Order: sequence, then C-alpha cells, then structure tokens
Amino acid sequence: MRKLFSLLCVSLSFTYFTQAQTMMTPELLWQLGRVGAEGVSADGQSVYFGIAYPNVDSNKSIRNIWKVSINGGSPEIVTKGWGSKGSMRPFANGRYLFNYRGGWYTMKADGSDWQHINGLPEDADNLQLSPDGNWLSFTKEVKMERISGSDFYPQWNKSNVQIYTTLNNRHWDEWEDGAYSHVFVVSYKEGVIGQPRDIMEGQLFDCPQKPHGGAEDMVWNPNSKSFVYVTKRKHGLDYAVSTNTELMLYDVASGSVTALPGSDGYDMAPAFAPDGNSIAWLSMAREGFEADKNDIRIYDFMSKRQYNVTATWDGTVSSFKYSKDGLKFYFTAYTDGTEQLFSAIVPMGERPAAPNVTQLTKGVFDVSEIVGESGDKMVVSRSDMNHAAELYTVELKSGVMTQLTHVNDQVYAGLAMPKVEKRYYTTTDGKKMLVWVVLPPNFDAKKKYPTLLYCQGGPQSALSQFYSFRWNFQLMASEGYIVVAPNRRGMPGHGVKWNEAISGDWGGQPIRDYLTAIDSVSKEPYVDVKRRAAVGASYGGYSVYMLAGVHNGRFSSFIAHDGVFDTRSWYGTTEEIWFSSWDMNGPYWKGANKSFTAFNPSTMVEKWTAPILIYQGGKDFRTPIEQSLQAFQAAQLHGIKSKLVYMPTENHWVLSAQNAMVWQHEFYKWLQETLK
Repeated sequence: MRKLFSLLCVSLSFTYFTQAQTMMTPELLWQLGRVGAEGVSADGQSVYFGIAYPNVDSNKSIRNIWKVSINGGSPEIVTKGWGSKGSMRPFANGRYLFNYRGGWYTMKADGSDWQHINGLPEDADNLQLSPDGNWLSFTKEVKMERISGSDFYPQWNKSNVQIYTTLNNRHWDEWEDGAYSHVFVVSYKEGVIGQPRDIMEGQLFDCPQKPHGGAEDMVWNPNSKSFVYVTKRKHGLDYAVSTNTELMLYDVASGSVTALPGSDGYDMAPAFAPDGNSIAWLSMAREGFEADKNDIRIYDFMSKRQYNVTATWDGTVSSFKYSKDGLKFYFTAYTDGTEQLFSAIVPMGERPAAPNVTQLTKGVFDVSEIVGESGDKMVVSRSDMNHAAELYTVELKSGVMTQLTHVNDQVYAGLAMPKVEKRYYTTTDGKKMLVWVVLPPNFDAKKKYPTLLYCQGGPQSALSQFYSFRWNFQLMASEGYIVVAPNRRGMPGHGVKWNEAISGDWGGQPIRDYLTAIDSVSKEPYVDVKRRAAVGASYGGYSVYMLAGVHNGRFSSFIAHDGVFDTRSWYGTTEEIWFSSWDMNGPYWKGANKSFTAFNPSTMVEKWTAPILIYQGGKDFRTPIEQSLQAFQAAQLHGIKSKLVYMPTENHWVLSAQNAMVWQHEFYKWLQETLK
C-alpha cells in the first residue's frame, strides 16, 4: 500500500519533480498535495485525513480520504474517484459520516458500503448525529426577507434588481439575498428521518456565522439531551456594527432555546466537557474588536457560573479541545513568531482564575490544528515556511513530535531549500521585534540579492511559520529574492499589548516597524539596496501604499493586493463596520482622526516615485474594488509605471488554480521588470 500511495502522489502531482526540478516554481507549488485532517477513529487506532490535489488544467481539485495508523506506517486510501470528500466523523454502528458532492453518506471504516442518507433537504449542511444516535442536526438556508425585484414585483420575474433598506446588505463576497442559515433538529431511528424542526424559526439570524463559520459553531451534549449553537442575535445595521455572538442552548425534551451567559464580543467554538456538566468556548470580551484577546471560558451548568480560564495569561488562544478525561484543555496559540501546542488545567472546585499553562511543543514551526487525542498522544497539523502542512503526533508528556503523513516528502527531498533565520531588531521606540529573514537556496553571502519586504495583512494576523499557496516565502526565495518578514506591531504571539497596538495607528508605529526591518537587514552586504520591493495584501496592501509615500527612496518597486488606498472611501464601502470603526477609531465624520488624514495613503500620491503592481478581486467586499481602481488611476495620472491585475470572480483571496497561476507569474514578471 505504501508503494501505491507513492505512485498516486507521483502520478497526480509531481510531474515537474520527475524532470529533475531543484527549485520551487509556481507550477510545482500548485501541484503539492494539500493535507487536511478528518479526525481520529473511534477506537483511537487510526487517523483519517484528506489529500486535495489541485488540477490547473481542469481548474478543479480531487480530494480523497486516507487513513494511517496512530503509530505511523503505510497509509491506506479510504475513498477513490473524482470529487471532494470531507467532513468525515464517526456515525453509528461503527460507520462513518462524510460529505460527497453536497450529499451525505455513511460508510464502513474501510471506505466500503456507501449508503446515502435519504430524507434530508438537498441543501442540508453541517450534519451531525447526537451521541445516542437518535437525533440529527443540520443547517440549511431559509428564505426570510424580500430582497430581489421579483420578490416585490412577481410579474417582472426576469428582473435582477436588489432592494435594501438596511445594512448588512453584503458580506465578504456575497450580497444578502434574504435567506438565513438556520439550525434544524430531526429524529433519526433505524435510518428513518422524522420531520425536521427549525429551532431558529422566524429569526433573521444565522448559524453558522458568516462568512467562514462551519460545524464548529454547533455541538451536542454527550448526554444527547441538549445542543448548543452559535448565532449573532442582531439584524441589519445592528449586525454590521457588532461582534456580539451568543451561545444558544436547545433542550431536546422541551424544544426550548435559551441563551447561555457570555461576553459582549465574540463567543465561538463551543465544546462540552466529557461529562456534559459544563461547556467551554472561545470568548472575546469587547464588542466590535474582532482581534481582541481570545480566552477559554467555562460555564458550569450545576452552579450556573462562568469562569475565564486564561484571563491572566498574556496571550490569545487560537483553538482548543478538552482532554478525554476532562481535566485539561489542549490549545494552540501564537508565541514568538510560531504557533505552538499548550495545555491548561481545567479549574475545579473553587475554579481559580490563574491558569496553569504549559507549552508542550517548541520549534520553528506552526502547530495549526488539534486533530484528536489517542492515549498519551495528540494528533496535530504542522507546517513551516519550507513545508506545507502534514500530520504529526505529539507525545503529551515530552512534547516529542513524530511525522504521520508524508504526502509531499518526495518533492521536498529533491528541492534546494531556502534558509529561514530568526532575527531581532530594535524598533524606533526601543522595543525588540522579531523579523523572519528567508535566504535563497544555495545562498552565497558574497553576492548581492534583490530583497522583498513582506507586509502581513490582518492587521492583527500572525506572521508565523505558515505555508501559503500565494504568499509563499519558499517560492520567493527560490526565485532569487531575500524575504524580510517582520512581526510588526499588531501581531499575536508577543503579548496582548503588542497585538492591540495597531488599532487606530495603522500608519504610525507599524509603518516605522517595517522601515526598521528593511533598514536593519539592508546593512548586510549581500542586500542589493538598489533592488528592494515592498509587497503585501489587505492591511499589507495598505502598508505598501503608505510606504510608497514615505519610503524616501528605499524601494524600487511595490506590489499591493486588495489593499486599502483611501481610508475614507474604504470606511464607506467595506461591509464589517465593526472592524473599520474599531481600527479607524470611529467614522471619518466625527472630529479630527489621523486614520483619515495622516494615515490615509491617498493623500501621499504626490510622493510616489516607484512602479506599482496592483491586484484586485472583483468579489472582494472587505476591501472593495474602488480602492485598487483609485490607486491605479492615481499612479497612471501621476506618471508612475503601474499595472492593474483584475480578477472578477475572486474575493479577498485567490481560490481558482488558473487565476492563482496568473497571479504568480504576473508577480515575478513584475519584479523582474522593475528590479533589474
């Protein structure tokens, strides 16, 4: 089976590798297998995972499910054939549930005997079985409001007019169509499905949370007597300006729904304790601050009290799981430019506020997902700047990690690898700042190299050991560029104060942090100071526009993707108003505000001197199209060499394989033209 697995990887993905490829290329990057965990088997002996292989020619992907022993060894393919297979989890009678082409099926553990679950609505999503096997829960869209012209005027059914009287009229990459995602519960006995009940009937609210929520927004109590889901009980304008989500408890016997005590901000990712007597979740305290410190909170059903487990810990939690015995939390969090696995004691008795937090893993990598526990091991997903995600086990007592999946090992074994260095520089206000420096393969310190300053988005996103299929540092370095990637103000992993410092100060200290990073690295003799560029997306694109006006000749080229160019017009067109209001310190019409004056890139175009490449997704409503159009038009009218790459069907990201290939080739062609 090991041989079959290797042959499949080679035949599907690695045609460039077989041609003695020694450097990463855009083509090879988009042929890597993308590993995603499905979970640990019910007996704890196997780990299920999916491998997706993008196909550039068809502009589609094939994804099948595999399994491997918890102790390692040869993987076995569980499903075969074209189409996306995922959302796999234990079902009943030793069978497993999974989704295939939008339909829900069960199968045996070896992948045989597929059986379609009949009686569900065609658009049922996020399907889950109660622990006792008697109930199914799922979500589906329910039409609640009239929005389209034909809703109001049925006689003109070919009209494509949309009519709105309140925000939130669009979100991420979709216009509001009057439908809301509701939670349904239905009896399920001996394969027979009863009459589904909409437990959110009549409500103009969503579960899961848009735009990226999923099955993590709902969970069954182990006793199968109750069910908790996440929703934001706000509508229209109130929805657009608030992050206040709530945990709603559905009682199966009575059919009643009640709100659990929570915070004023995000309450997300609920998880029942193994005994079902308490529930934990991720919680942010402040309404409107989507990058607030993320804590683990507990609600005890017996005492009816809640506790903040990580309140005094100077960090922010990414994700968590209960241990199987219910005595610990395992969680991931950013620290010093990486993401690691931690544990915390579940407070008992008097529930002490101070957490007993232990960091379990250490190294230059990201532990980005907790998959599941088996004995004294935890299965996680791990990546670094030179390796896409693979699954590992962590020995919970020692922190020793063992690689379980080896999907892309053969490719990486044949590549010349960049060198990733961790450096620290002193900022203009006397703080220590981590800067990742990625050196090209076969680096020669006697040569001079063109250098890229990478500007991270977010603005509170971590710049850790992630492996991106667009902003890929391995590829940049393999193309002959030194990459300078600073953990500037606003990033998690350096304490809560550092993380929060960017709000209201987009164009202030964070921009000075960028200049500190490029100036410090440029003191090295191998940096060609005549061939430097600044590149980035989202807030990183904003940073590029700001740097273009204040760099004083440091850079010879710029690349901005979906960046904020004019903060005033952006405030008036972006969709999550809670985000823009918090980070801009309120709207532009309420008094003096640096966010719309000194920190507004559009006011500095007269200082632009260097060429600029601008990317824009047509379905990006977070940073809408007028931002890039204004920037391109300003550059053109100012006589600056510039190019606009418009992608009509992409949102804030680039998801299509062929569009991604065009993106990559335009990126490096531009650098070759402007950093000669």
